[in-house]
Amino acid sequence: MRRSVLLIPALALAGCATATDRAGAASDVATRFLAAAATDPAAACALLAPETAASLDGACADALAAEDLPAPGAVRRSRVYVDQAQVVLDTDTVFLAEFAGGWRVVAAGLALVFTVAALHR
Repeated sequence: MRRSVLLIPALALAGCATATDRAGAASDVATRFLAAAATDPAAACALLAPETAASLDGACADALAAEDLPAPGAVRRSRVYVDQAQVVLDTDTVFLAEFAGGWRVVAAGLALVFTVAALHR
């Protein structure tokens, strides 16, 4: 009986990715998105969350081509919060959500706004 009790938790964890794996996967999608935005906007559109793609004006590829998204820089930090991720690169911060098919970009190319309180920390 005791052996079966230990086996069930082990099986439950066998399919779970570690936090490091998930953060790495989110970083990979963020980097590929920014790289594709300038050179292959249609490929970049495939990495967008459905709601994000639908919110763009006009065709997705045309809208992304019109944006001035930076080239991907080095990943400084990647954090996963349940099914959301934030990837901070040298050139941008990309926000992602996890879907059944993997990570998708929900926001990128945002201007950073600092408050006086944040500057004095």
